[in-house]
Amino acid sequence: MPSVLVVEDDPSIRQSLIEVLTEHGYAVRSAADGFGGLREVTQSPVDAVVLDLGLPDLDGGDALRMIRGISSVPVLVSTARDDETEIIKILNAGADDYLVKPFSGGQLIARLSAVLRRTSHVSPAGTAAGVPGTAVAPAAADPLRPTTVGELVVDPGARTACLAGRELRLTRREFDLLAFLALHAGQVVSKRRLLTEVWREPYVDDQTVDVHLSSLRRKLGERAAAPRYLLTVRGVGIKLVAPR
Repeated sequence: MPSVLVVEDDPSIRQSLIEVLTEHGYAVRSAADGFGGLREVTQSPVDAVVLDLGLPDLDGGDALRMIRGISSVPVLVSTARDDETEIIKILNAGADDYLVKPFSGGQLIARLSAVLRRTSHVSPAGTAAGVPGTAVAPAAADPLRPTTVGELVVDPGARTACLAGRELRLTRREFDLLAFLALHAGQVVSKRRLLTEVWREPYVDDQTVDVHLSSLRRKLGERAAAPRYLLTVRGVGIKLVAPR
């Protein structure tokens, strides 16, 4: 039974989240403020954290960074802030995904399930660790081989990406997205395919991809209006190319 820590100060919302998660088979712990959440993470490991950003004692972004300082536990952020700049900040601070309030219980369970699938340990041989014979379909013949595109080197095995010899500081999701595009360098990949094969959630809104692409562009030193590596093919998708 996967365990989830809910960090939410509003008692009614907290109780609703606990009920939804419990009904779907999760073991749930909860905290009403940021420092309480940090204590829970420190004292007893959980499989995921649902973290509200509007906490009474600690800014949610600061709480997220503190959690990242002590744990790699997947964090699903719950926020009322829906503008792109704020969402990029959340993802750069270490969130694995986000939900914009108000959201349904179904959306919470879908996002949480997706986060847990993406962050579960997978061995290089392509089988889920501890589950012999559970195949993980590779995206290409050798998905762990480093790929060089211009001055960009993406190494899925080491989970590193370097641009002109400088390692990029990417979130887990940003790296997964970049690694998938590198594996298919020169090919146009649709957002729907990215959601299916990177997020493994084909019914999630395309804005999720847009937010991560925007953050990746910034870290690659480019803009959508002046792309270098991430080229948008309007109405079709995105492809990773070497700058001309």
